[in-house]
Amino acid sequence: MHRVVLFTWLVVCVTCAAVVAGQENRTGTGGASLQLIDDLVVANRILANEGILDGLGHISTRHDSRPDRFLLSRDLAPGLVTAADLAEYDLEGNPVNGQAPRGYQERFIHAAIYKARPDVRSVVHAHTPSVLTFAVSTIPLRPIYHMAAFLVPGVPMYEIRKVAGHQGMLVNDMRTGTALAQTLGDKPVALMRGHGFVAVGPNVPEAVSRAIFLDVNARVQLQAIQLGGTVNYLTAADVAPGGGQTAQPNQTTAYPRSWGIWKERAMSR
Repeated sequence: MHRVVLFTWLVVCVTCAAVVAGQENRTGTGGASLQLIDDLVVANRILANEGILDGLGHISTRHDSRPDRFLLSRDLAPGLVTAADLAEYDLEGNPVNGQAPRGYQERFIHAAIYKARPDVRSVVHAHTPSVLTFAVSTIPLRPIYHMAAFLVPGVPMYEIRKVAGHQGMLVNDMRTGTALAQTLGDKPVALMRGHGFVAVGPNVPEAVSRAIFLDVNARVQLQAIQLGGTVNYLTAADVAPGGGQTAQPNQTTAYPRSWGIWKERAMSR
């Protein structure tokens, strides 16, 4: 009897220790929900697996109980990100925890956009080659098919040369981040000349969806242009409310089924 009681007590102690350890591992995420943390980890893996991010680029999410903060991985290749790698930042790009590991230089992209856009809950920054093609050309990136309907409002181009006194291509302070957020305006996507793009969404799956379909659209648009003749782009009438799609930046496309298969492919590797 005493042995059973002792064994039970040991099990309880071990369980409590595991819970405490798990809570300690989450201190870098400021009490964000487990679902949000899981979505962000999965998003990193999906974007790496789908070829949107390589060793560079990043995705973040706004904190679900502290809108003045966001979560972003430490300086790490997206395909390697785990929950333990996530850190919490304020809207000036400062880590909330002074002992946080080194973060991405361009975390100010995320900070400035969250600060300027209360509707945005996830931000992707990537250097996807197909999109980069349009970030160095005078030919505008335009919507080719229905899953890229979010491009109908237009895709602005960020020119870092216009930020007085700045040198280099990195958005590595709030000054350049604020200029990028201003260029993005109320749009879902902005190109960054000679650099890549930012895509935003009202949640993590939607931001991931937009980044992936942006890549598909860019590749198809380039192929259509190379065919010659007239390219028939989507118009606002094609994506009017009631038509199954929307061009509004704060609404979602049809990602739910895609998210599931993207997640399975990415997390099974």
